[in-house]
Amino acid sequence: MAWFFLGIAIVFEIAFALGTNATNGFTKLWPSVFTLLAAAGGIFTLSLALRTLDVGVGYTIWTGVGAIGTVILGALVYHEKITLPKVASFAAIIAGAVLLKVAAGA
Repeated sequence: MAWFFLGIAIVFEIAFALGTNATNGFTKLWPSVFTLLAAAGGIFTLSLALRTLDVGVGYTIWTGVGAIGTVILGALVYHEKITLPKVASFAAIIAGAVLLKVAAGA
């Protein structure tokens, strides 16, 4: 169940990051409300996942996969470029998350 909650937390994290861009410095009401609710939802569901996951593993995967999702959806929604250095960074994040999971199981 912890991995399910972590997956939901990641979706909230991506929504929070993309929503923050839409708030225009928290000057737009509804994007700001959406962003704050996404942040709260992400932290809440992350806390549920961390009941059983190690905090180092759970938090790293939450932020890492959230960052990757944000870059991908940022490219789709805000027409940001995905460059080769960004792809290399994705690979490093994924490798780091996998190694953390392996180390936690050791």
